[in-house]
Amino acid sequence: MIKYLLILSLLILSSIDAQMIHRYGTTTGNFLEIGVDSEGSAMGDAFVAVSDDISSIYWNPAGLASLNMPKLAFMSQPWIAGINMSFTAGAFIIPNLGNIGFGLTQMNYGEMDVTTLEYQGGTGESFTASDIAASLTFSRKLVSWFSFGSTIKYVRSNIWHSSASAVAIDLGVLVNTNFFSFTGKDEDGLNIGMSISNYGSRMRFDGIDIYQPIDISEYEEGNYGDVPGQFRPSDWELPLIFRIGVALKPIKNNISQLTLSADALHPNNNSESINVGCALDNTIPGVGVFSLRAGTKALFMDKTEYGYTAGLGFKLFYVGNKFVSVDYAYKSIGLLGNVNVYTLGFSF
Repeated sequence: MIKYLLILSLLILSSIDAQMIHRYGTTTGNFLEIGVDSEGSAMGDAFVAVSDDISSIYWNPAGLASLNMPKLAFMSQPWIAGINMSFTAGAFIIPNLGNIGFGLTQMNYGEMDVTTLEYQGGTGESFTASDIAASLTFSRKLVSWFSFGSTIKYVRSNIWHSSASAVAIDLGVLVNTNFFSFTGKDEDGLNIGMSISNYGSRMRFDGIDIYQPIDISEYEEGNYGDVPGQFRPSDWELPLIFRIGVALKPIKNNISQLTLSADALHPNNNSESINVGCALDNTIPGVGVFSLRAGTKALFMDKTEYGYTAGLGFKLFYVGNKFVSVDYAYKSIGLLGNVNVYTLGFSF
């Protein structure tokens, strides 16, 4: 599986490198690049080798294989300029087969005024824009130290009366090694994760908004000046992202666990970058787990506005090993301001 995934990765990366360097602003559906949970966001998006929960649907579908009980999660991420993002996910276990997860990501850009060249102050009408991605994930552990996963997703964008859609897949693997295991246990060694996200078809907008009356001979009198015309929008690629990362636990005992992680990213619409993060989990016996997280995103990226990230979380146990979790993350995005991420999850 690793061999085939590496071959696919090299084919994709070679096609990317053959095109214009970095290719800024050449993709659509860029909401797919935004992390969908508080834990990964607080760790600077350095999560491809860490994710072992329901958020693996986004970061690395292979991580979903580590889930040992059904779970639901809800995320709200109020973004800049009145933009709001939400993520709803659920996962359950099929014995002797694997884990199945579903996710729904929504981006709402709010209501805006319609303006034209003649009515630059507004026509009195308003329009809305939104994005949506529905995902179905399957993940399985082939052996105790190796898991793989795949996601198929339907992506759709809407702007007033026009829309575009695409189908894409994500692929991921997660390998647990016994290297650098400070406890001597294999499961506490170095984790290596790799994923390819949003490999799929192109998107092209269509709808009644692209149909406009055209005067084919504007300066000629007596001709028919209301010929039906149609704009021809271009096809746009999805934001393809190749991630590879490592995670290490230099401290792990019955009370505390420290996780260090680093991811390297190769997108098809920007320069390469590195994300780093850390998390300190403290267990309160009989009560739950309190976590502190921090990180930084987009190191070595050209002209980045991303900065430091931080967050905290609390997992409260109730009947048996079931729990309710509340997580928060803070992200600094330079000129665009700061973003807060809130996530609520529970197992059953």
